[in-house]
Amino acid sequence: MDLNDRTRVSEIMSTPLETIGASEPLREVARRMDGDGISALVVTTGGGCIVTQSDIVGAVAAGRDLDEAVVRDVMTEDVETVTPDLMMEEVAAMMTMYEVKHLPVVDDDYVGMVSSTDVAAHLS
Repeated sequence: MDLNDRTRVSEIMSTPLETIGASEPLREVARRMDGDGISALVVTTGGGCIVTQSDIVGAVAAGRDLDEAVVRDVMTEDVETVTPDLMMEEVAAMMTMYEVKHLPVVDDDYVGMVSSTDVAAHLS
C-alpha cells in the first residue's frame, strides 16, 4: 500500500451494515450471503460477533444440518473492530495480524464493514 495513501475506512467501508439474528438457521445465512453478494454479517447479539462464509463452509464440512444449526453455533465471537477514521494501511495490517478478512466498523455503534475484498479493490 502506498505510504502516502491517506484513505480512511469511512471512504471504503460497505454500508448499510448487514446484520442477522443469532437464532437464524445457517441456511438463511447462506441464502442472504448469496442473494446479497456479501460474505459476512454482524450478529445482533450485542457482543461483537460476526458470521462469515468461512463459518458456513466449516459447518458444511463438519456435516452440520443447515436447517437445524443456527448462527450462534458457528459465529465468530469477540471480533476486532475498526473506527471510520482509521487509515486503510492500518486496516490491512490488522487483517494480517489477526488473520481475518472482515472487520466491523464501529462509531458508537456498528456502522459498516470493511473486508479484504475492499482493501484489494482499493489497492487496484
